[in-house]
This record gives sequence, structure tokens and C-alpha cells, in this order.
Amino acid sequence: MSRSYDVAVVGYGPVGQTLAILLGQRGWTVGVFEKQPAAYPLPRAVHFDHEVARIFQAAGLGDALPTLTEPADVYEWRNAAHEVLLRIGSRQVSLSGWPEANMFSQPELERRLDALARSHASVTVQRGHEAVALRPTSDGVELTVVDADGVQRTARARYVVGCDGANSFVRQQMGATVTDLGFFFDWLIVDVIPRAQRVWEPINWQLCDPARPTTIVSGGPGRRRWEFMRLPDERIEDLNNERVAWQLLEPWGMTPETATLERHAVYTFRARWVDVWRRGRLLVAGDAAHLMPPFAGQGMCAGIRDAANLAWKLDLVLASRAPDTLLDTYASERIPQVGAVINFSIELGKIICIADPAAAAARDSAMIASAKQTGLSPPLPPPAIGPGLLVAADPLAGHLFLQGTVRRGDTTGRFDDVAGRGWVLLSPLADPADHLDADTAAFFGSLGGRSAHVAPRGPLHDVDDSYAQWFATHAVAVVLQRPDFHIFGTAASLAGANQLVNQLRRTLVGASPRHDG
Repeated sequence: MSRSYDVAVVGYGPVGQTLAILLGQRGWTVGVFEKQPAAYPLPRAVHFDHEVARIFQAAGLGDALPTLTEPADVYEWRNAAHEVLLRIGSRQVSLSGWPEANMFSQPELERRLDALARSHASVTVQRGHEAVALRPTSDGVELTVVDADGVQRTARARYVVGCDGANSFVRQQMGATVTDLGFFFDWLIVDVIPRAQRVWEPINWQLCDPARPTTIVSGGPGRRRWEFMRLPDERIEDLNNERVAWQLLEPWGMTPETATLERHAVYTFRARWVDVWRRGRLLVAGDAAHLMPPFAGQGMCAGIRDAANLAWKLDLVLASRAPDTLLDTYASERIPQVGAVINFSIELGKIICIADPAAAAARDSAMIASAKQTGLSPPLPPPAIGPGLLVAADPLAGHLFLQGTVRRGDTTGRFDDVAGRGWVLLSPLADPADHLDADTAAFFGSLGGRSAHVAPRGPLHDVDDSYAQWFATHAVAVVLQRPDFHIFGTAASLAGANQLVNQLRRTLVGASPRHDG
């Protein structure tokens, strides 16, 4: 085992895997320590959105995603009489260039991410190694791990990131407090593999029946998931057994003769986030930093966003291109967005988890009337990130930016694959790099910055006019996109490109005041 790393990642679920890959792509040495000797073989998360698909694309998983996922075009809510309460429609091509809703099997995803992580020579994955002690040093952290034989080893790292779940060891060492919103519901999660192919219409739906609120969704290609809420008079131990799982599945045509039961487990849905995401050289991400009810399908998504936000900031700090205080913007940007998504998930849960017949009838009456008027509703866009490395006065800053289809020469594909990633200046009018002075261009180049003139029949051909429409809608001439695909800022004219990049330089040099959150 190497004893020195740029970053030690504790925990090796999808969040830890993604962070290791994104750092390994940038050449940093990463030591991953996971206490479990083997990957968990059963389903857990089943949904990720278009932004997360774009992050997986950046990690090198783009070609595999169509085979790993089942796009979901509709998420429908029905009452006990199967009357429609709400229909949410998801597009096959979104702002990020991927389907808005992607259903998947987590073990399959983790196998692909694991292979990608191990393909980077600078990434070392060590399973069966449990982190048991942390000690700050003058230039990093000393991490003590114990292997399966009880042998202790010590490694040094410049930074340690805890991606080690709800009972995070790293978070405990940070002494972080938790904001708990007091939202608790127990649900039996049941994953099955039907023996025969079947068209599920709609593919994802919610039965808002007070007798037993139930979720019925895809579990990825060839799989289905049911989630059954525990009723007030039921004990967890009575609900959490295979016999009860089959009893609840039988009305849906799932029996031991028609399906294989992959997993059944009772989960307590919680809503909380950690108040301190960074303390010195220790950071947390994923479930170590936040937990949310699954009703918006954003639990794992939030963790993958953490990894994407943190990776490029660690890259700049490790390369001495930005001060250590840049890492404070990780929490300031992520916590407000995570809080908004958690609160949204809770509000959905309050509607779904109604077990009182009278309250359910009142809900149904109001929602049926609304559904008839609105028809198919679009999914809510992700909220903007919080204050941080952004142009504070720009209303577009902090929002996710577009990835459309472009063509350069004989190559047609998604923008990131054709034009490249990282810091990107884009304009539909001309190449914004031509409007940077020599010093500013040199700074932008030191960040690996790219520029693109993307327009119909332009050097980077805007195949479906998506960029032309975006720039026209927002009445700007230049966008500076961050490595995590959020907008740093915009300019009203090409001449403003130089000022925009210089604003980035000033912001990086004076990255936010130091604080523990």
C-alpha cells in the first residue's frame, strides 16, 4: 500500500467512485479505503437525472449509459380509485443532453465505475480497509486503517474526503452537527426481476392509497421496484420478511412463479444535512453530508453533484492555482441546493404518505381538479447552487448550463465530447478567446480553459439550434461555464469576455473568507 496520496477517499459507493475517477483523470494520486471487502451486490438507488448523467459522461461512462439505464418518460400519481392526481413528463433529451429521468441498477453502475476508477494508474482502491483514526499534520492528514486481518497501516494524504455513508467515520472525526428536519417514515423496499418481459404503463407511478401508499418504478433494465409504506399499526419486524413481501406483490402479478425476489428491506426515510462539510483538510460528501426522502429521486444525485463540485476545486488547490479557502465554497454552494431538494422531497412525501382516508379524499379532490387543468407537468429544474465561485450579481450564475449536439468537421456528438470540458467560454457570435488580451488568455490557458464559437453553420455547428435559442432567450453574448457545468457568469457582448475571465481570476485569488461550513 502506498503511504502517501494527494487525496484519501474513505468509502467506495458511487460518490466515492466518481470522486476518485474525476481526481484520477486530473492525475492526482488517490487512495480509496473501503471497509467492506466486496461491493454490495443488491439494488439500492434506482434513479439519476440528466445532470448526473452528464457527470457520468465526464467520468467516461457516456458510451455505457444507454445500456445501463431505462429512460422514464412519465411519473404518474394515482389515488385508490386509480384516478390521475399528477402526471410528470420527462423529456428524452434535456438541458444536459441526456434523458431527464434514468432508471438503473446500482450494482451494475458500481461495477462500471469501479473499472473506470481502477483504469487510472494514480488511483489505488483498497477494499477491506476500515478507517479507524485521523490525525492532522502540518501539511495534511495521517489516516490509520485496519485490514481484514486486523493489521493497522498508516497513510498520509493532503486531504481526506469522507464518502462513507450515513454513519460516516470522517464526519464523526470532524465533530460536525446535523440539521434534522424530523421527517421519518418506514417503507418496505422490494426489488424483483420479472421472468417475462412486460410493458409497464406508466413506467413509474405512485399509488396514493391511504390503505397502503405504494411506489411502483423501474429498477433499471429488466428490473422492477415496489415500495410499501409501513402503516401506523404495523411493526417493522412484521413488515420486513419475505412472506409479507410476496403477499404485497401478489396483487401486482408478482409471485415466486413469475419473478425472482432480489431484495426486501425496510428503510427509514430521513431528512437531514450536516452543518459543517469541511473542517481543515477533512471534507464529507454524499450520505455522509446529507440524507433525504426518495420521493424526488435525488439522494444519490445529490452525492454525485457533491463529487463534481469538489473534484475541480481540489484540483485547483492541489495545483496551487487557487488558495485553500476555495474549498469553503464547496459547502456554501452545495448546502442551499441540497436543502432546497430535501425540502421539496419532504413536501412530496407529505402528499404521498397520507394514511387517513378523509385527508386523502381532500387531497384527491384538489389534485384531480388541478391535473385536469394542467395535463402533463414538466419536472422541476434543479435549483441553482448557493453563493460561492460565481458572479454574484449575475442572475444566470449558479444555474446549470446547456449541453447540446454539435458538429466539428466529421464529428457529431454532445458538446463535452466534441469540444472538451473544464472552464469553457462560449458565444454564438464569434470565438470569445479572440477578445482576450494576452495576459488574460495566458491565465485562462493555465486553467486549461477552452473557448468555442458555437452557432448554426459556425466552426462548432449548433446541430439542433439549442445554443442559438438559449443565448437568444437569455439575451447574453458570452457564457463562462465551470468544470461542473454551472454558469460562472455571462457577458452582454463579446468585449465582456475579457472582463469575465479577469473576474474569475480575481475571485480565485481571493476565494471566499475562511469558515468551517
